[in-house]
Amino acid sequence: MKRVLITGASSGIGLQLVRDYAADGWHVTACGRNQQKLAGLHAGQAHIDICTFDITDLAATRAALSGRSVDLAILCAGTCEYLDHGIVDAEKVHRVMLTNFSGPINCLDILLPQMQPGSRVALVGSVASLVALPRAEAYGASKAALAYFARSLAQDVKRQQIGISLVLPGFVDTPLTQRNDFAMPMIVDTVQASRFIRRGLAKGQAEIAFPRLFAFMLRLTSRLPLALQRLLTQKIAR
Repeated sequence: MKRVLITGASSGIGLQLVRDYAADGWHVTACGRNQQKLAGLHAGQAHIDICTFDITDLAATRAALSGRSVDLAILCAGTCEYLDHGIVDAEKVHRVMLTNFSGPINCLDILLPQMQPGSRVALVGSVASLVALPRAEAYGASKAALAYFARSLAQDVKRQQIGISLVLPGFVDTPLTQRNDFAMPMIVDTVQASRFIRRGLAKGQAEIAFPRLFAFMLRLTSRLPLALQRLLTQKIAR
């Protein structure tokens, strides 16, 4: 039986991935901070184990993940906080960077040496890393850092026959995005997001961006002159 470890498993995309991989016959290790929510996943599911820890705590991550050998790790935990009116809130930025960038790095520190040739790691970033969006200084920077790290790491672990996939979702209907106070173009639900991710990983894709049209539009926008980029992105987020 194939083994997958998923962080951020208590809600959103991570939760849907746990359900779908278990339904596909995988042994799933569901990781998160909310033990009560994770316990609900474990109830009556022989193929789902739960692992409660905070990925931002390296010592806790080491204690939780040491000795775990998996075929696939999907590092999905994330958060989002916006900066308003151009006011830089250092504590807010540090919180977002800690969860979205340092957290996955903590997991990789422990998991990679335990992974065998043919295994794969998926790092869940965001299409927000492709262009600069209003108010998304912290979130976009954290996802851009993760994207660079993933692309660089993929080159260094290739000789070990470990695959790295960068997942770049657009807007997905989750408890996190439900807090947004602006229209979210081309939003998909978690079932669709899980399907995109699982199909891409099954094919061994290096990058999985969805919805495809939205990702294409942002990639195209990133090639435009900066003044035109800003004019267009002002229409995406308020």
